[in-house]
Amino acid sequence: MRSAERLVHRVVRRILVAGVKAVSPQWLRDVALLVVPFRLRKRLVPSAKPRVLFVGDCYYSFWFLSRGLRQLGWTAHTLRTDRSSSSQPFLHGADFGFHYKGMADRVSHWWFFIRGVARYDVFHFYGVGNIRLLHSDFDGILPGILPSSWEIRLLRLLGKRIVYSDVGCPDGVLQSSMLVLTGEVPCLTCRWREAPDVCSDARTHAWGKARNRLADVVIAQGAWHKDYNASPKLREVPQAFCLDPEYWHPELMVPSNYRLPFPEGTVILYHAVGNFALRSDLLSRKNLKSTHVYLTTIERLKAAGYPVEMAFFQNVPNTEVRFYQAQADVVIDMLTYGWYGANVREALMLGKPVVCYIRPEWLAEVDRQNPGFASELPIVSATPETVYEVLQDLIEHPDKRAEIGRRSREFAVKWLSPEAAASRMAPLYLEVCTRKRCARGR
Repeated sequence: MRSAERLVHRVVRRILVAGVKAVSPQWLRDVALLVVPFRLRKRLVPSAKPRVLFVGDCYYSFWFLSRGLRQLGWTAHTLRTDRSSSSQPFLHGADFGFHYKGMADRVSHWWFFIRGVARYDVFHFYGVGNIRLLHSDFDGILPGILPSSWEIRLLRLLGKRIVYSDVGCPDGVLQSSMLVLTGEVPCLTCRWREAPDVCSDARTHAWGKARNRLADVVIAQGAWHKDYNASPKLREVPQAFCLDPEYWHPELMVPSNYRLPFPEGTVILYHAVGNFALRSDLLSRKNLKSTHVYLTTIERLKAAGYPVEMAFFQNVPNTEVRFYQAQADVVIDMLTYGWYGANVREALMLGKPVVCYIRPEWLAEVDRQNPGFASELPIVSATPETVYEVLQDLIEHPDKRAEIGRRSREFAVKWLSPEAAASRMAPLYLEVCTRKRCARGR
């Protein structure tokens, strides 16, 4: 049966190729080339590049990655599909955006989808549950009739490629697995441990199966390759989570109204937690970002006579918070998870020394797929047990802070710029568009 299907597919492909070659005039042939799947178009036009649509918000990384691809001559656009406006202050732009005010908007989404089928070869998504393009536009009209993720299945059937960027915890790894991690156990301080609608084995099972079934490749950075992340579809591409070197520049001019009110000579430790009230125990300040550990540690440092202060921020847009980051002597982040996020990437690009726990086995896998990454990563790794000595050393040695900061900037420009991201992702998009599909599922 499968051999018969393959024979039919080969015959159809040959007919399509022959048909496109026979189309006249030239402009009509060009239109036909836009519609046929990329693998066929590549045979007809060897220099063809996949056309990419980034769907949803990967913070600002999709925006900068799409700009990097454009510099290489690619067609790359971003589509904002979020119903909420709460994330808007943290983004840097979008080429297109969906609105949800009525039936006219729903029709426009459907029209965008139809045009997108002809216009793009790769659809790149981000976020747990967000491998969706039309979201719930038709759920209320045809409840129970359309299968889950029907539009993505249709895209796959039409030869389109689906790429997904991993969120991190809990995207692909079960909570029960995280709880038995060797060394630091992040779940013990995470508020979401007791919120099954955010993090639970059942939720991760359901999403992991769907994600690995729908996506042709999963992009990650510092992931634990366990459970659904053990899939051969998962690639370590830290470059994909990129940012602009000029926007986060070490020589950034800080407006006077953003100046921190600490006396000269104070060693400023910058710490930030988005949605602090939701993610923290408000009495103990305990959270995954290790705020409770840093508060105690800084009190110990002050008691020992060190001129140190914490500059703490929450829910400040990155367009503004960079002015506070730029004044930091050290940026302090998670001490139990084992990797880093946007706050640390911004600090590295600003040329700041960073303290954050880096799990050795996760770093080794990233380095295996990206040789040289581990040896150049300048983050000072620390745990709740070692952070006092680590900070004490950095406070006492300003020259060491300056040297680490210099390396931070060099690392970020090399590994996290839009140019680095595009150079790494372009061959991957080309690979996923020209190869035969991976096996479905895990």
